[in-house]
Amino acid sequence: MLTTRPRGTNDFLPGEVEKWQFVENVFRDICKEYAYGEIRTPIFEHTELFTRGVGETTDIVEKEMYTFNDRSNRNITLRPENTAPVVRAFLEHKLYSQTQPTKLYYIGPMFRYDKPQSGRYRQFHQVGIEILGAKSPAADVETIELAVKYLERLGLKMKSVDEAGSLTLFINSIGCPACRPTHIRQLKDYLSERLEALCDDCSNRYMRNPLRVLDCKKENCQEVASNAPSILDSQCEECKEHFQGVREYLKAVEIPFEIDSQMVRGLDYYSKTTFEITSDALGSQSSVCGGGRYDGLVELCGGDPTPGVGFALGIERLILTVDKKSKVLPETPPVDVFIASIGSGTSLETFRTASKLRSENISSDYDMLERSLRGQMKYADKINAKITLIIGEDELKRQAAVLRDMESGDQQEIPLSEVVIKVKELLK
Repeated sequence: MLTTRPRGTNDFLPGEVEKWQFVENVFRDICKEYAYGEIRTPIFEHTELFTRGVGETTDIVEKEMYTFNDRSNRNITLRPENTAPVVRAFLEHKLYSQTQPTKLYYIGPMFRYDKPQSGRYRQFHQVGIEILGAKSPAADVETIELAVKYLERLGLKMKSVDEAGSLTLFINSIGCPACRPTHIRQLKDYLSERLEALCDDCSNRYMRNPLRVLDCKKENCQEVASNAPSILDSQCEECKEHFQGVREYLKAVEIPFEIDSQMVRGLDYYSKTTFEITSDALGSQSSVCGGGRYDGLVELCGGDPTPGVGFALGIERLILTVDKKSKVLPETPPVDVFIASIGSGTSLETFRTASKLRSENISSDYDMLERSLRGQMKYADKINAKITLIIGEDELKRQAAVLRDMESGDQQEIPLSEVVIKVKELLK
């Protein structure tokens, strides 16, 4: 077991990790353009933050959290999502006393005990944003627009009525505490006549939290949910106006969308707007990004009533999608210079030359295994070196090196004192 990673986790090795660095850096860049600041929360939190914030009847809390007692018998949970921790930090550090709204983004690992499958792991990674303190539908659409533009920069395309694309945006409004009780009563009445068709979890939950039935992924529950009463028929005037505003802002920035009146998302803290972006590259597990509004979460965590909206996007599933639909992800980057040395007396000069090149931000490598010249040149090919410097004992006596362009095969002897200058010229 010492040589096997835990089930549902991954090692990201050179050749793959460059893709992660790329998508993370693109996300950081676009968040800066939208004036978001980065936040980094702890990987574990007090369990109550999630049971109260995410919801006791959600799959996350009932089945998927990694929860344990620490040595002081405090109940701790590895974070299964990051909105509740961001809200906790917002309150703990009194960010509400600063200029509002508070706009934050994050990148990091989350943990859920779930059956590992393509793009879904027990340790998974998310990028996400949160806006706290803004109740306008413009804030809802800013989060959607940022997500869409991020995906488009990674070479993905939104699908519209007259244009093909791999991504589809679904939106819904799930009401607020004023109008949701009416929908819940209607939903309970509808489900009470169909309990035998529901899975065991949904049968047990339907009285406590019937909205969770709408989010169940079991085929029989999805069939029941497809004909359930729609929240859109029970909305109060405030929710109707807000949802109308969301649609108007989406149209203003020409983001195509479809309305899914049964979409509730898997977390209890959502209110009003919910949205999801799916990809046709992921099969049945098609969701790439999801989010929405959570106007009651700050108050639930002990703060004053404060509106909030945001999204989270899974990096593993994103990379799967981009790999299938786009060519923007980088391969292993080439090394600028490989220094081959011939003879035992050349090792110090080889090391010194590599150091000089690295000081000029030129990536460099050299032989550490005492290979033959042929073996060193094979190694230079494997690491995709652009240039090879050859330093032999004869060259060292002349204080020179042989510089070879690996693409053209052209080579020339140059003074060691001019290595940096000549390499820079050739790299241009």
